[in-house]
Parts: sequence; C-alpha cells; structure tokens
Amino acid sequence: MELDDYWQLLRIRSGVFEKYFTGSSVSESLSSGFENSVENRLYFSDALRLYLEVKHKDKPPQVHQSSKRAFKYLKRSIGDKALTDIGRSDANTLRDYLIDRDLAGSSVDRIFSTLSDVFNYACLEYDLGFRNPFQNVLFDKKKGTKTRASIPLVTIKYMQGRCVSVDDERRWLVALIADSGMRLGEAAGLLCSDIKLAAPIPHISLQPYHWRPLKTKASQREIPLVGSSLWAAQRVLNETKGSNFAFPSYNKSVLTNSNSASAALNKWLKAEAQSSYTIHGFRHALRDRLRAVECPKDIADQIGGWSTKTVGESYGEGYKLDLLFKWMKKFDSFSKTPERILKSCQ
Repeated sequence: MELDDYWQLLRIRSGVFEKYFTGSSVSESLSSGFENSVENRLYFSDALRLYLEVKHKDKPPQVHQSSKRAFKYLKRSIGDKALTDIGRSDANTLRDYLIDRDLAGSSVDRIFSTLSDVFNYACLEYDLGFRNPFQNVLFDKKKGTKTRASIPLVTIKYMQGRCVSVDDERRWLVALIADSGMRLGEAAGLLCSDIKLAAPIPHISLQPYHWRPLKTKASQREIPLVGSSLWAAQRVLNETKGSNFAFPSYNKSVLTNSNSASAALNKWLKAEAQSSYTIHGFRHALRDRLRAVECPKDIADQIGGWSTKTVGESYGEGYKLDLLFKWMKKFDSFSKTPERILKSCQ
C-alpha cells in the first residue's frame, strides 16, 4: 500500500469521513479494501454538505441557498452521483439542461462556478486526484444579458411625484432609492434604526445583517439623505409601527425578500413610466447625476458603495459625511421639482 493510501485509511479509521459516507459503514469499507473507500463513496451531495459545513460555515444564508440551488439543477439533470462517476459528458448534459430552460449565460456561469468550487474542495480535503469536469465547459456567457438603462432626470422627477401622490410603503422604498442610489436589496433590508434623521446630517447607516448581507465590503457605508430619499425616510419613521424593519412587507421570513420587492416595484415603474426601466436604473442614474455635477470619482464610489479598482484608493478611512452631503446636494432634483409636475402626478 502507498504511503498516501495508508494515511487515508488512518483518517477513515479516526471517523473523520464517517458522516460523509453513504451506504456501507466505515468498517465495511475497510474490510472490502481501499477500492471501496472514500473516493468511491463520496457523492456530490456529501461534498456539498462538507463544503457548506466547513468552508462556508460562516457565510450568510443566501450563499448556502445559492449552492443548494446549483446542486438541485445538477441532481435534476444527471442525478446525485459519486464524484468518481461524474465526467465531462455529465457536465455537458447539465449545460444543455440549463440552456433548454432559457437561463441567462451569467446564471449558467454562476452554477458551474459553484459546482466546480464544491468539487475542488472535496478533492482537496480528501486528496482525490480527479479532474474537475465542471471547469472550462463551453457556453455563451453573454446570452440573455441586458444593459440596465439609466433613468432620465425628467422620468426620475415624475416618478418621485408619483411616490408622493400614492404615499405607501412601496412608494417610500422607490423614493428612498431614487435619490440615494442604494441597491434594492440594501434598502429593503434596512432597520428603522439605520435611518439617522436626528443626526446633524440625516443619513442612512448601511450595515450587513444575516437577513440581508451586503454585496461587497465597500457596500457598508453612510449615505446622506437628500431630496426624495429624505422625504421617504421621514415617512418610514413616522408611519412604520410594530416592526423594527423599515419595510416590514419584505421582511416576513428569515431573509429579506428582494425578489418580491423587485417584481412589484419594476412592474409599477414600467407601467407608470411607460418604458422598460427597472428600479436598478435609479442606481445607474445616480452615477450619471454625480458625473454631471463633476463629482470626483472616489467620492462617487463611496456614495454608491462601488468597489475601487486600485490599492491606493482603498487606503484610509474615506471621506467624511459632510463632504458626501455637499456633493449629493448638488444633484438634489426632488427639492427642485416644479410644483406643476408634482400636481400632475396626483
């Protein structure tokens, strides 16, 4: 027996792998020889369990859900197989299965990336020398991708007026995003205590939570409240009762239901604006509006929570809230919206 095989057997005898075996017990595996050991019994579902319980133990629930969803696609297309039995033809079968269901290329790419990571982690932990069948599978990564259009200022003003007219929880969420540039998930998962209206400069303190993690490290930030965002924040704190959440309708379960918010708000926006604009278009518009007032790039990055691309830009503590407020006031459109536009929305 090779030395590596000997150490593998010692690890098996110690019970390290026992919880990940399927079918026969560890003792049965030992009695039947090394050919029936971990490499022949580790199924992808076992590898996923290890991956989530060890490597991603401290990751937020969304990461676990995404990994389980990727495995669900795999199981539906080829079944739950032992790692040694998964070949390139299986990966191609999965690819065709996903394409037949009209998934966007970016979604297919994420699924394969997740499955590849799970496979690699199991092989690393168990010293398995298998070739990863999920790597470098060919498909059109650009399929189904759409450019999210920035919303023109005249449409932003109109939609802000409609938010004031309708004046309910959904419209507060739209108005809050319109002049802050927050991602929909960021705003939908806010606590009322994240809204700092009593501060010298009213602002949002954006923090990661287990029900709504943030996309990047740069996403954790303070955002001055101006225009329709300030109006919406005031309405939220004045009207939200019996909940710690700023938008309780989208926080009724373990995770913030951003998908539900997206579906409802995008439907309303498209009908009102009579266009294909989406809520994320307000975020694109924020960047354009900051450019229009010649806001420095690194200040704009901090306001929007965009990750910087250079090492130097990531040094230091960033800009103070009063300087961010100065630049955001320059594009405050809501306070400059003509009365006739607001009245026409009612």
